[in-house]
Amino acid sequence: MVGTSFLGALLTSLSPPACCPEGCERVVADATKGASDEGKNESIMRLSWALIHSKQPEDVQRGITMLEVHYSNEKSFYLLAVGYYRSGEYSKSRELTGQCFEIAPDWRQALSLKKAIDDRITKDGVIGIGVTVTTIGLIAGGIVASLVRRN
Repeated sequence: MVGTSFLGALLTSLSPPACCPEGCERVVADATKGASDEGKNESIMRLSWALIHSKQPEDVQRGITMLEVHYSNEKSFYLLAVGYYRSGEYSKSRELTGQCFEIAPDWRQALSLKKAIDDRITKDGVIGIGVTVTTIGLIAGGIVASLVRRN
């Protein structure tokens, strides 16, 4: 079982940054100039958070890429899952959410994200079925109409 202090630190590290993505990029660049690895990692995590929560799809993708390059630990699983969800890659998001549950089975944010993923997959499936049925109906209607005109 993961300790409370770990989850507290994790949630604190994922809190919204005090700067916009452009400002955070400057912070990350400054952090690479002799800063400790911890400072650099914190700056990268904050920038990734800002990018993943951006309204611009290209920023979300940059945040995902940044996390994939710099992190392969439990701190990044949830944030990556959010990024993949926001970019429409629901299966990857679901997989990463599963990894969050291996760390902390009662992780509330991951539970909420999993529900959102499942709801979105269900909604997309229903829409896909509706489009298919509508298309088949239009094709069948066209065939019937052409047969009626011939007679």
